[in-house]
Amino acid sequence: MNTRIYIDADACPVKDEIYRVAARFNLPVSVVAGTWLRVPQDPMIECIAAGSGIDAADDWIAERATKGDVVITADIPLASRCVKSGAAVIAPNGKPFTEQSIGMTLAMRNLMTDLRSTGEITGGPKSFAPRDRSAFLSALDQTIRRIQRDQAASAPKQS
Repeated sequence: MNTRIYIDADACPVKDEIYRVAARFNLPVSVVAGTWLRVPQDPMIECIAAGSGIDAADDWIAERATKGDVVITADIPLASRCVKSGAAVIAPNGKPFTEQSIGMTLAMRNLMTDLRSTGEITGGPKSFAPRDRSAFLSALDQTIRRIQRDQAASAPKQS
């Protein structure tokens, strides 16, 4: 089973960091957005223009991400779909989305959406800080190492 990193790329502030980590582990990367984005000239990095539909990029990622893959997104509904398919999911600030946390995270997102729709001022997300970048790099590295350990442990033994 080969690990692939999927980036929900439209508003991802850590693409360059992902490219560096992926190169270190020799992992392929799919950079998925609604339209074409500029990506490094590297055979391990592909750019996918999923289309202009409201959830086209999310749908493209969710249909492909499986156990052993890593998805980078701040989109909570997409994170939920990918966690359910067994992928490891990390937000750009380094926060992991897990089976244990995704239900509450999704419920909170829906509550905040409902509050905003009634005119309640809830504020936006915190701005991206250097410590978020550092937390993300650490989380991505740890996640890939854990996946590789799990894959090695479940590989059939050669005799």
